[in-house]
Amino acid sequence: MARLLRRLLKNAFAWLISIIVLIPFAVMLVNSLKTKEESYSMTLKLPAVMQLQNYLTVIEQGNIIASFFNSFMYATICVVLVVLTCSMAAFVISRNETGFNKFVYLLIITGIVLPVNYVALMKVMQVTLLNDTRLGISLLYAAMNIPISLFISTGFIHSIPRELDEAAIIDGCGPWNLFFRVIFPLLKPIAVTVGVLAFMAAWNDFMMPLYYLNTSEKWPMSLSVYSFFGASMQAQRQWNLVCADIVLTSVPVIVVYLLGQRYIVSGITAGAVKG
Repeated sequence: MARLLRRLLKNAFAWLISIIVLIPFAVMLVNSLKTKEESYSMTLKLPAVMQLQNYLTVIEQGNIIASFFNSFMYATICVVLVVLTCSMAAFVISRNETGFNKFVYLLIITGIVLPVNYVALMKVMQVTLLNDTRLGISLLYAAMNIPISLFISTGFIHSIPRELDEAAIIDGCGPWNLFFRVIFPLLKPIAVTVGVLAFMAAWNDFMMPLYYLNTSEKWPMSLSVYSFFGASMQAQRQWNLVCADIVLTSVPVIVVYLLGQRYIVSGITAGAVKG
């Protein structure tokens, strides 16, 4: 009986936290379907008539399609770079625990806690001719996500037996075949976890494109929402359109998370065992 009561309390607490987290999105979703006058109150009251045309208006006026492809491209490049570089680096570090490798590993993961120096980074971007370029912002996103991704990936690879490496080498595998044919397929849980976290971080980021992208045609969805919000508020305070814009921006992240959620908990847990 006590065990059942504890389980019910845990489930009730989980439901309560979930509801609290989902309330802001529910408010955005409901108000995105209202008229301009109805949306002034910003409540969960359902609209009298569903205004689905709000989404069409946002797509036409908010430059959503172009910014969506920009965000998707930046996030995709970031995910590919982070997954490949961190998995390869984690494999080398975990299998060759020399003093130099440990130093490089600790140096990289300090990026988890160190703040970003935007002034110095701006100078680096200007010198390398990467400022206001799509490649530059994609590389920035990858660099920002490498420390935590390397930390998680290294801990996961530590749990893979070295006997697999030895068996593959005996069968004639070279270093590249060993990694891509033997080790990398085993990294699916952690690769999905790192990829989803990197995608979400790149998609939701606002500061980097604000500082390092000056051309509106290259803006991701986060900046487009900000620009549309300013234009909408200056014009007629159209909260319904702002909410519709936010919902459209949030949907891809939610979809990506739902597709990879079954790997995230197991991947983070396994990656945190040894680090």
